[in-house]
Amino acid sequence: MTASRPAVGPLGAPLVQGPLTVTDFVRYQGASGDMNPIHHDAEFARAAGFPTVFAVGMRQAGVLAAFVADRLGPDNVRRFEVQFRAIAWPGDIITYTGEVTAVEETATHTVCTVAVQATRQTGEVHLAGTAVFEVPF
Repeated sequence: MTASRPAVGPLGAPLVQGPLTVTDFVRYQGASGDMNPIHHDAEFARAAGFPTVFAVGMRQAGVLAAFVADRLGPDNVRRFEVQFRAIAWPGDIITYTGEVTAVEETATHTVCTVAVQATRQTGEVHLAGTAVFEVPF
């Protein structure tokens, strides 16, 4: 679904996914080629000082990017940036949101800035960032 003229405000209903599983982590690792055992080997994770394995942050960043791109058009993405703020663990439920915070009209496009976020069920922010879209009329 692509919006023709985005307006300031939420990009529709949030996307809720989860609970996250170690299988989710391994699937992403296989696709990305990053097989760091800290994401699938509990003994390795404990030896590194963590209570167990934890999510591959880029997996959730990809879901967040797809969430906003589905709403404003993947061809319209000009920039997507996120910061990792908190670890996501197996069992977490992640809520993905986007909110248009600025809109500028040009002769042929609507340029909009979107605040993006992925939040754990605890309310803790897992990922936060911005995306810029240039949506043609």
